[in-house]
Amino acid sequence: MRKVLTPSLILAGALLLTAHVPAQTPASAPAAGGTADGMPFDIPYGTPISLETAKKLIAAVEAEATKHRWKMNIAVVDTHGDLVHFSRMDGAQFASISISQGKARTAARYRRESRVFYNAFETGHPYVGTLDPTLVASPGGLPLIEGGKIIGAIGCSGGTGDQDAAACKAGADLVK
Repeated sequence: MRKVLTPSLILAGALLLTAHVPAQTPASAPAAGGTADGMPFDIPYGTPISLETAKKLIAAVEAEATKHRWKMNIAVVDTHGDLVHFSRMDGAQFASISISQGKARTAARYRRESRVFYNAFETGHPYVGTLDPTLVASPGGLPLIEGGKIIGAIGCSGGTGDQDAAACKAGADLVK
């Protein structure tokens, strides 16, 4: 009984002592100093990429990957992040199928390279993981910009992040 009574008395005493402490006023919100005008990555949407163009981009990525002996999964998506065309090179790992599609979807929906999210994680900003459960924060997802407008994105997976990004760049560079 004594063991139960002692913690209860300590808790009651602590509650009585804190009852007389005046309430603290909340800190005022910090000034917004340094907040830029305009939106980052504010690229307007254009007409979504065609199947014919997507096939050409994938062929360019396959050629680049073959040159370096990389086995890639390559996805091209439209402006919404929905799949337009996909290729899995012989021997490419199965796990990278969905990763390549996720990188492309991330680049299209957020209108920026998937590497931006990777960099955010690496510099101590884990909140990025709460933005969207389908977000892929890894190099290898590039938006496709034609005439200053986003028409889709391309994603590659199967190598290192830098290999994935270099392979995808070979396709993305075809879009002007």
